Amino acid sequence: MTRWAESTHVTQFQDLGLAAPILKALAAEGYAIPTPIQTQAIPIVMNGRDLIGLAQTGTGKTAAFALPILHRLHADRRHAGEKACRTLVLAPTRELASQIGDSFRAYGRFLGLSTAVVFGGASMHKQKQAIYRGVDVLVATPGRLLDHISQRSLRLDQVEILVLDEADHMLDMGFIHDLRRIATLVPKKRQTLFFSATMPDPIAELAGQFLNGDVERIAVTPVSSTAERVEQAVVHVDHSRKQDLLHAMLADQGISRALVFARTKHGADRVMRKLQDAGFAAEAIHGNKSQGQRERALEAFKKGKARVLVATEIAARGIDVDEVTHVINFDLPNVPEQYVHRIGRTARAGQTGMAVSFCAPDERAYLKDIQRLTKQDVPVMKHALSLPTPKADERTPRPRPQGQKQGQGRPHQPRRPGAGPKKHHASEAHGHAHAKQGHAPAKARDDQQPRDRGDRRDRKGNGVWSNDGAPPKYRKQQRKPQQRG
Repeated sequence: MTRWAESTHVTQFQDLGLAAPILKALAAEGYAIPTPIQTQAIPIVMNGRDLIGLAQTGTGKTAAFALPILHRLHADRRHAGEKACRTLVLAPTRELASQIGDSFRAYGRFLGLSTAVVFGGASMHKQKQAIYRGVDVLVATPGRLLDHISQRSLRLDQVEILVLDEADHMLDMGFIHDLRRIATLVPKKRQTLFFSATMPDPIAELAGQFLNGDVERIAVTPVSSTAERVEQAVVHVDHSRKQDLLHAMLADQGISRALVFARTKHGADRVMRKLQDAGFAAEAIHGNKSQGQRERALEAFKKGKARVLVATEIAARGIDVDEVTHVINFDLPNVPEQYVHRIGRTARAGQTGMAVSFCAPDERAYLKDIQRLTKQDVPVMKHALSLPTPKADERTPRPRPQGQKQGQGRPHQPRRPGAGPKKHHASEAHGHAHAKQGHAPAKARDDQQPRDRGDRRDRKGNGVWSNDGAPPKYRKQQRKPQQRG
């Protein structure tokens, strides 16, 4: 059963009934007024109900489930047991898992509860040591979690609360099989929480397989909507001028911290190298980077040593950096929901921000999908390097397949039924010319006289090999039996 939670008027965290040590930690973090998603979600989670929470990025979803979970663990203190955990939080990326772990530690600093984070690319041995005695909260990526389970360094039979953060990304981007396996390892009697910025209907139906009993559903803003404080713009530009346009924009010192999104890993590295060659302090972060490289790049961006961070989609769900003034979509995403997560990296915590998208002619179909999803038009920004704004009735070019270079032909496609007569190959034209010279086609010759039958002879009349045997002079002669006597 799914129900919509009713909005309640709450002005301070004290009104939510959280434990005093948690309120003390929130005051130390500078939090005073809860966000709408926190106002509605915290009472539901504290009561032990299953929940699907939908809200825009940057609205405080992590605190919406971390605060009530810490309150419950503090109220019922017990040891999880060796190699076990009481709360399991699953995240799609390393950066997001690390960020959630930091939030649990910050909010629970006065509670004495233990938190561990496990993800790929880090030392397996150190992670085993961290969870050997048991922990209250374990934040993990699905792949590394299953690695620990297969090596018997972790068990999930003591899990009381299961949380999936960025649930649509978890279920829609290949994690479904891992999640199904994990769901069989945790107790059936548990509390399950789904939090995300977007939840398409097919993903919501799939999420129902992991939820037990009555499910509360809250949505403080329209699903797949963009943050209100983000000013959006699109620049129509040719592929070959995108890098020049990026350099021209970054020449404006008003862009103090920019997050640039590229579609591919190699594309992100290429953009970063050209930025560095032009004198811009830039770093790149993507899946091909080691964990140490990713952490150093993110730390340089947070501390202001790198003014620009070029990232692939992995960063859209896991980067929480304050004072990101601009998000620049160097490549438009081919999945419209990703656009919402990308631009949500700016205008966080009540601030304002700017999101600019570079749209090449073959990316206009992606732009239409984004505008259809968000139900709003993205204003067009004019620039000296921009192309003329396409007309409303102008035909949208077909996007190139990923990996295909500009100017390459379309890949071979199988013939469709009813596609008309097949064009003749050049070799068939050679056959027609051969027939004009008085020679019969090979098939006709075969019909009149089978090929390679009987004895065959060369120019001098000598027998040659055939399918029926060797020439006469090579054939074994039968010896006549000798007559005795």
